[in-house]
Amino acid sequence: MLGNNTGKTRRDVLKLTGGVAGSAGLTGLASAGRSDLVEVNVGFDSTAGKRAAASAASSVEREFGFGAMTITVNENAVSGLRNRGDVRYVEENGTMHALAQSLPYGVDRVDADVARANGTTGSGADIAIIDTGIDSDHPDLQGVLGEGRAFTRCKGGPKSCGFDWDDDNDHGTHCAGTAGAIDNTEGVVGVSSQATLHAVKVLGKRGSGSYSDIAAGVEYVADQGWDVASMSLGGSTSSSVLRDAVQYADSNGVFQVAAAGNSGPCSDCVGYPAAYPEVMAVSATDSTDSLAGFSSTGPEVDIAAPGVDVNSTLPGGTYGQFSGTSMSCPHVAGAAGLLIDAGYAPTEVRARLAGTAEDVGLSGNESGAGLLDAAAALGLDSSDDL
Repeated sequence: MLGNNTGKTRRDVLKLTGGVAGSAGLTGLASAGRSDLVEVNVGFDSTAGKRAAASAASSVEREFGFGAMTITVNENAVSGLRNRGDVRYVEENGTMHALAQSLPYGVDRVDADVARANGTTGSGADIAIIDTGIDSDHPDLQGVLGEGRAFTRCKGGPKSCGFDWDDDNDHGTHCAGTAGAIDNTEGVVGVSSQATLHAVKVLGKRGSGSYSDIAAGVEYVADQGWDVASMSLGGSTSSSVLRDAVQYADSNGVFQVAAAGNSGPCSDCVGYPAAYPEVMAVSATDSTDSLAGFSSTGPEVDIAAPGVDVNSTLPGGTYGQFSGTSMSCPHVAGAAGLLIDAGYAPTEVRARLAGTAEDVGLSGNESGAGLLDAAAALGLDSSDDL
């Protein structure tokens, strides 16, 4: 699931188009160019299964390190692959979208300012923003930008696409600012103001990306050894190749957090990848600690964070307010950066955040363990929790 709405200095070297973006589901095999060709993700258990998939393919689009590949294949060959005992799945290479509404304030509410006042800023933590990219020129982000990688290229033209991972949508830049905009007396400040932010661009100009691109981004984060994967994106249908990638990242010690989704009001509608057990699912609250009306709920929700009228960075050195669980997610990613700065391992973060969350009177399906409290997670005593 995604949240809301580019050169060129790095550390060492939505607004979307309105409304809540819809979730993507599998509606049948989509054409890959000609009517008889489809693009699918294939998972396999053996070398023989891999050979069978490659042999059936008219072209291999991508190979993963966890026993899967994305191929273009004649639709008549799909059933044969699905019937093989050494093939775990064959799925359409569908899409997921940024989750957002239209329009920040939450850094103070989760007491990240208390952490900063006590010397914990996220320094040394690596947070990957798996999204539409990050504006490489924004003055509130340049000082903390690390590496970038594009699995779908920036298409906003030379002025906005200094790098192929630049943001041609708005969404990723907004999420990045909430997670880690620097404390520089201008604009906004993020939850983890000295963490290194890495742009992993898996969503295009329209805020959507294929399962394969998103899975490749998750795999890449794991292979870099980065601490946190922030995913303000999703869809209503599970993807087997993305599930493989999430499990791969989990086995490599990455703390993964995702937006629960914007399908509310509803009673059991948390999207993917937030619904995967390896991922911390985040719902959204407003300035009164009430559940945001758009927030997805369900037993998979682990924690809540502010997601209504969140002010953050936008491409072009500007700022804006967005709402959505996409905006909630980077609050948690930033808090994870604070814990890592304080000496916690990424594998310890989830339990620590859940164990110190604030009870604001919402049900478990609405807020999981409660509202994110970054100061409490660090063992700090804060009274400015309003």
